[in-house]
Amino acid sequence: MLNFALFGAGRIGKMHAKNIQAFSQSNLKYVFDVYAPAAEEVAKATGAKVVSSVDEALADPDVHAVLIATSTDTHVELIVKAAKAGKAILCEKPIDLDTATVNACLEQIKDCPVPIQIGFNRRYDPSHAAVAKAAQDGSIGKLEQLIITSRDPGMAPVEYLKSSGGIFRDMIIHDFDMARFVLNEEIVELQAFGGAMVDEKITDIGDVDSVMLIMKSQSGRLIHINGSRRAIYGYDQRVEAFGSEGMVISNNQTPTSVTRFTKETTQVKDPLYNFFIDRYVDAYNLQLTSFIENVLAKQPVSPSFEDGRRAQMLADAAQKSLETGQKVTLNW
Repeated sequence: MLNFALFGAGRIGKMHAKNIQAFSQSNLKYVFDVYAPAAEEVAKATGAKVVSSVDEALADPDVHAVLIATSTDTHVELIVKAAKAGKAILCEKPIDLDTATVNACLEQIKDCPVPIQIGFNRRYDPSHAAVAKAAQDGSIGKLEQLIITSRDPGMAPVEYLKSSGGIFRDMIIHDFDMARFVLNEEIVELQAFGGAMVDEKITDIGDVDSVMLIMKSQSGRLIHINGSRRAIYGYDQRVEAFGSEGMVISNNQTPTSVTRFTKETTQVKDPLYNFFIDRYVDAYNLQLTSFIENVLAKQPVSPSFEDGRRAQMLADAAQKSLETGQKVTLNW
């Protein structure tokens, strides 16, 4: 049995709390949130105990793991505290918005032999994972091109976007991790293009809402990522791997696989999911399952802290390319 302390009881935290309690091998013992009513709501639903500080939870030797679902600016502090307390860590992405801070975090915990998994849950989406497997097992021949489409249903509030770190660190960072996951090697060149296609006001905060990236991997494979803050038809999340002997595509998901034919319409399907937790419900469950099983078995967890750090570095490189208009080369 893996006893958890949950830090952060917002919408992501509530989902994680529910998932922790759903597994026979895990138990939610404590919950903390700076907004006490949110923590109390989770505690009431799960039977966990509300604590007044993270230190109170970390001091309990019966707590084996922490799940960090707080705001991004608190992640590093909580990772360091939990690692020094000897707890296994599952932390929502990103580690931080600043790579220097991520590197400083790594330096502080380098002597703490605890598992640290970063919440790039899309690796655990069954369809995306099937694309990665096909790209690496030779079933589509030699992988030549990877195309990732990543579009959110709508713009987030501007107050959130002001502190989000920009589209590459906030949104496309998932796709940088997905590219590394499918390729199973590093990206060494990239050029980013972006613009305000949805709302010109986003330029007032130094950001863009629409991007395209062209990249090249160590072995010369070509990668294209296209992203938008707005897709009026729902979450548009597709991954395509093209090889010398074929192609495999992870398509969008809908609540059912029903297709309707009527006098007025042909091949009408359910709308796409409009909320990321609904779209990736299986991925979140499988991510947590993998973490619990690997920690209990004392096996490595994935994606690792280093995976999170490298996705962050790609986001930095993309931002630099966007600002300079130049290709960026990465030396790993």
